[in-house]
Parts: sequence; structure tokens; C-alpha cells
Amino acid sequence: MSADMNALPVVGTSCAARSKEACELARELGLVFAEEVDLESASVAQYLLLTEDALVLQQTGRKRPGPVLADFVSGAVAHRRQFGGGKGQMIAKACGIKGSIRPTVADVTAGLGRDGFVLATLGCEVSLVERSPVVHALLADGLARAADSEVADIIARMRLYGGDARDWLSSLAEAERPQVVHLDPMFPHSDKSAQVKKEMLAFRDLVGEDADQAELLAVALEVAECRVVVKRPRKAPSIGGREPSYKLEGKSGRYDIYALKKLD
Repeated sequence: MSADMNALPVVGTSCAARSKEACELARELGLVFAEEVDLESASVAQYLLLTEDALVLQQTGRKRPGPVLADFVSGAVAHRRQFGGGKGQMIAKACGIKGSIRPTVADVTAGLGRDGFVLATLGCEVSLVERSPVVHALLADGLARAADSEVADIIARMRLYGGDARDWLSSLAEAERPQVVHLDPMFPHSDKSAQVKKEMLAFRDLVGEDADQAELLAVALEVAECRVVVKRPRKAPSIGGREPSYKLEGKSGRYDIYALKKLD
């Protein structure tokens, strides 16, 4: 990972009652705390902002996009949970979900947890691993809020871990090895590419590119019991030139599946 240190957010709050909490969060993350927040000014690129309801990553400027947050209750995630296609989704097929089979999954590039949530919705026990402390904080906040909602039973199947996924995978005891390891490494976008989602715009400088993805894939192949699943842009090369056992292709993306052992 090669992040731009100048792109690290400043921690602040739009809710006076949460000022102390925001200050403590800044200290935990080793970030600057702002007594006052000015979203109109571009002197700060983005804030890690504690609002009354959630922790969000908010870019600044007059034409700023909306806040980025981990949300498992409303919006696109709720729509996908209700109408996303269940076991017919590509991610479900890639991870081997069929019939009564619900593998244990380690999503080691967790991001905002959306893929992990889909898998947990379908009945899988999911470990989420995120190495960016800022993204980890966003995800922890989203999970905590959702744990007291109508999706609490789904959230109960998700466990969050911080740190480098290579170290995390290597530290697992034999009995803790996941049946499936899911990877969705950050893929570089050129300025000429189609407009990416607002969270990708916010994350690009913050977390950098996953330059060590070939190393992560190698560790995942050593640790996973049954398969490693890699989410890729449709025309992107295989990671490290390592060809998968087979591929599932969609309109804009695909899954490379490295089959190691039959799931049962």
C-alpha cells in the first residue's frame, strides 16, 4: 500500500456533544484534531467527521460529493439485501454458496464491508480484515450502528480485524483457517476512465494502490482451505500473472477463482 500522507484526513465533528469522542479518535489514529470544521474551505482535503449519527469521510469544497460511510441498514446495501438476487449473485457463485453450503469466508480487503455483508446475509460466517486505520474506523462504526437494527442477526455473523491481511492470515491456527479467502484489491484508475464511485475518489489517495496484491494472493493460497476468490475489473490482468482455475465474468467485472479443494 502506498498512501499519500498529505491526503490523511483531519478529524472533526459537526456535533458539539461528540467533540471529546472526536478528539480521542484523532489521538487513537494519530491524526490532527480540528476544533472547528469548515467544509467550504479546501485548506483541508477531507475530514473524518463525527456527525450526530455516524462517522463519515467527507471531502471539502463547494462542489464536494456526499459523505462516505459504512451503512448496512439503508440505501444501496438495503436494496441489494432485499432485491440483489440472493444465491444467484456472482459473488455467491464465486464463493461456492449453493444448496446448504455456506463456507466460512475471510474478506481480507474489507473496505466498507459491502461484499462481506452480502456473504453474511446469505448465511456465511465472515471475517473482515482492513489495514487502513481510517477505513477500519468507518467500518467499525457502521457495524456498531447496524448491530442495534433489523439486520443485527446478519451483523452477528461478521467479525472485524485490523492490520495487514498477510500477517493476519499467517497467524491463523489450523482450526481457524477460512474455507474461502476473498480479495478485492484496489485497482488503479486512469483519469480517462469512467467516473468512479465517490468512495473510491475519497479512498484513492487515502489508501493508495495495493502494490503488494501478488504477495497477498500467495499467502491467501497457502492459508485458504478450499478456494481463493479475487474480484477484478473485467479486462484487468490476473494478479501477478497467476492464472485462476476458472473465471466468472459480468458486464464490468469478473471473479478469478483459484480452486484448492471441493467445498462441502
